[in-house]
Amino acid sequence: MPNSYRVVQWTTGNVGKSSVQAIAANPNFELVGCYAWSQDKVGKDVGELCGVAPLGVAATNDADALLALKPDCVVYNPMWIDVDELVRILSAGINVVSTASFITGHNLGPDRERIAQACRQGGSTLFGSGVSPGFAELLAIVSAMVCDRVDKITVNEAADTTFYDSPATELPVGFGKPIDHPDLPAMTAQGTAVFGEAVRLVADALGVELDDIRCQAEYAQTTAGLDLGSWTIGAGCVAGVHASWQGVVGDKTVVELNVRWRKGQTLEPDWKIGQDGWVIQIDGRPTVRTAVSFLPPPDFQAETIADFMTLGHIMTAMPTINAIPAVVAAAPGIATYNDLPLTLPRGVVPNSSRKI
Repeated sequence: MPNSYRVVQWTTGNVGKSSVQAIAANPNFELVGCYAWSQDKVGKDVGELCGVAPLGVAATNDADALLALKPDCVVYNPMWIDVDELVRILSAGINVVSTASFITGHNLGPDRERIAQACRQGGSTLFGSGVSPGFAELLAIVSAMVCDRVDKITVNEAADTTFYDSPATELPVGFGKPIDHPDLPAMTAQGTAVFGEAVRLVADALGVELDDIRCQAEYAQTTAGLDLGSWTIGAGCVAGVHASWQGVVGDKTVVELNVRWRKGQTLEPDWKIGQDGWVIQIDGRPTVRTAVSFLPPPDFQAETIADFMTLGHIMTAMPTINAIPAVVAAAPGIATYNDLPLTLPRGVVPNSSRKI
């Protein structure tokens, strides 16, 4: 195991900014390069782009130059995966940790084998996670470890996303469509398909072969128009989405991942969210129930809702950042939590961390 890991950051969006801040603050990592898709970011110091002091690393859109650095790992944070881009990185022998809607890759069809072949060619490893799906399912797997019988694992996510201004991720799942739009179920299934990969992850941890993975969806409409910042939802259109991904063996659901997202105060039906977060339940012997929520630290300064949303970006970024040592040491291929040892939060205690 090296004393530190040379890392290239790939993109500087919301999650990418949190990744850069975490890498720069951690003595176990050295940021050696950064890919920026936008031309106006090229040549600028990565620290300045990401809200920290200058780091002495300039952003570039020259992928060849970044690959020539031979980093130990690329932290890949685009909103969506570019398979050609991943194949290029992995076949060059560079490991990748990603938050770009990737858990197992089974939703990619033939492109998954392209990625696996690139890993074999380069002797590299790809790992995908995030907070949900990803970390939430890891908690579910760990919770099941105290049971001698598991009948069903359920992860329920609930969130009021009114101030989450991300039409690129929310329009594809059905938000903003007329409540009677005939394509809504297909849109939701496609837009949340990564949760189907997470169902497979949990089933694999249980050693269960699923007969089917399916998605069921419900919707709520807003009775008044909503202004969400960069986009709007009209009255009578979808402002609440509930997607349930289920892993089935025979006629029994053994893994169920539910997400319920709502916007605004004029929802019909008026779904109650309570506190944002996750409730994980293992039905078995014994039945285990865990509630997970998050709060800002005492020294957190938030002047806007966007500032508060950075907590979510941190939680999305850190499961992959903390996995870097395990991914670098892993066998080539597509890896999940089921393939890696426990990933540890090394280097995150201020002024007391030593290099691993």
